[in-house]
Amino acid sequence: MDKVMYFLEKYLLPIAEKLGQSKYLNVLRDSFMLSFPLTIFGSIFIVIANLPFLNLLMSNDKLAILKGALAPAAESSMLMMTVFVVMGIGYYLTSSYNIEGIFGSAIGVSAFFLVTPLQNGGISLDRLGAKGMFVGMLVGFASAEIYRRAVQKGWTIKMPDSVPPAVAKSFSALVPGFVTLAVFLIVRIIFSLTPFENIHDFIFVVIQTPMVKLGGGLIATIIAIILIQLLWFFGLHGQTIVNSVLDPVWNTLSLQNLEAYQAGKELPNIITKQFIETYTVGLGGTGMTIAVVFALLFVVKSRQLKELGKLAGPSAIFNVNEPITFGLPIVMNPLVFVPWLLAPIVVVIFTYIMMAVGLAPIPTGVIVPWTVPVFFSGVLATNSVMGGVLQIINCFIVFIIWLPFLKVLDRKALELEAKPQEEDLDLEL
Repeated sequence: MDKVMYFLEKYLLPIAEKLGQSKYLNVLRDSFMLSFPLTIFGSIFIVIANLPFLNLLMSNDKLAILKGALAPAAESSMLMMTVFVVMGIGYYLTSSYNIEGIFGSAIGVSAFFLVTPLQNGGISLDRLGAKGMFVGMLVGFASAEIYRRAVQKGWTIKMPDSVPPAVAKSFSALVPGFVTLAVFLIVRIIFSLTPFENIHDFIFVVIQTPMVKLGGGLIATIIAIILIQLLWFFGLHGQTIVNSVLDPVWNTLSLQNLEAYQAGKELPNIITKQFIETYTVGLGGTGMTIAVVFALLFVVKSRQLKELGKLAGPSAIFNVNEPITFGLPIVMNPLVFVPWLLAPIVVVIFTYIMMAVGLAPIPTGVIVPWTVPVFFSGVLATNSVMGGVLQIINCFIVFIIWLPFLKVLDRKALELEAKPQEEDLDLEL
C-alpha cells in the first residue's frame, strides 16, 4: 500500500496538478459551462414533450403538434452547443491574454461558420452539434491564438482619443480579425481540394470518431473514474481535472443520443455525460457517498460519526459531499481507500451491463442539473422511472461495499469516545 501511495504521489499528482493549471483545459471547462443554462432550457422542453403519459391525454395528432411547437427550444440551444462552446473559447482564451474578449468570441464563431460546409443553401444542424464539436474546439482555440498574436504584434489601427471607445475598439480589431478569418478561408479552400471536401468531415473521420469510440468504451470510463477517485483521495478536485479532458468526448456522445432521441431512433451510446454525472457524481457526490451518509445516520453507533451524518445529510441530498470527503475524512485516509476506489468501479460496470442488456434505459442526452436529487435525476436523464430505480439499486451496492469498512471506523471511533470516560474514572479513584 505504501509503495502504491508513493508511486501515485510521485508520478500521478504532478501530472494532475499540471492539467489542473492548464490554461486551455480551464478555458474549455468554462466554455462548456457557458452553454449550461442554454442547454438546461432545451432539456426542460424535451422532457415536457416526451413525458410518457402524454399519449394517454391527447391524440397522436395533437401530440405531434405539441412536439413540433416545442422542438425549436432544443434546436436553438442543445443542438447548437458547438456554437456556444466556440463562443466561450474565443472569449475566455482571448480574455486570458488581457485582450478584448468579445472580439475573440465573435471572430471565433465567424471562423467556425467559415469552414462549415453549406447544404441546400444553409448549414446542417448536426454540424452545429455533435458532428461539429471537435472542429468547433480546434477552430475556437486556433482563431483566438491567431487573433491575440496579431494584436500583441501591434497589427492594429489606432484611432484618436476623441473617437468613441466602441468605434476605436472595432477599428483596433479590424486587422487582426481580417488576418484570422483569412487564415480560415485558406483552410476552407485547401480542404475543398481534398477527397474530404471540408475540414468537418476530415476531423470527424480521422480524429473525432476514433476518440469518441475510445472514450465511450467501458474500459476508458473505468480508467476515468479511477483517476477521479484517486485525485480526490489526495485532495485534488478529480472531476474538474478529468472532466476538462474528457468532457468534449462525453458531451459529443450525449448530443448523438439526443439527436437520435429527437428523431425517434435507437440511442447509440451508453456512456455519455449523463451516464457519468447521473450514475457516479449524481449519487450524493463524487464516490456515490450518499450511501455512506445513510450508514452514518442509521447504522453506526459512534456519536461522532452520527453527528457527521447529520451534518452531511442535507448537502448529500443535492449531491454535495465535501462534508464527507473532508469530515470522515476520505482524503488521505487509508482505512477507506478500498471502498472509495472500488464502489464507483463496481457501480459503473453494473450500470453499463444493465443498460447494455436492456434491463435499464440509456440516458437520452437531456441535460440534468447535477444538484437534482437521486431517483429524480435518473428519471429525468432516461425519461423512465427505471432510471431512478437503477440509481437506488446502485446506492444499495455502494452501501454494501462500504459497510465493513464503516464498521471498522465506527469501532475505532467508539474506542476513542470511551477513553475520556476511562481517564475520568481513573482520576476519581
